[in-house]
Amino acid sequence: MNRWREILVVVVVLIGPITQALASGQHNAANYYRTNSTPSAGITEQKAITIAQQHVKGKVLAINHSDDVYRIKILSQQGTIHIILINALDGTIISTH
Repeated sequence: MNRWREILVVVVVLIGPITQALASGQHNAANYYRTNSTPSAGITEQKAITIAQQHVKGKVLAINHSDDVYRIKILSQQGTIHIILINALDGTIISTH
């Protein structure tokens, strides 16, 4: 019985730092994705949608953000799909198609 207690103590001592490292790694990864999913010094996703809908009236189907560009897909009131690229830093329309 004493041998099992020693094994349990060793396991607890070894697992403690591992679980702390894993937990802090997950926390850091969550912060990375949260802070990098939106521009740090630019317009918000909602502002990009507003700008796009001023250009093309309709329903937003999708929005993606990468490389300081919002890509917004809109279904117009006439039933056509439009892709609008908006600069995520200053809100200017880069292109529409």
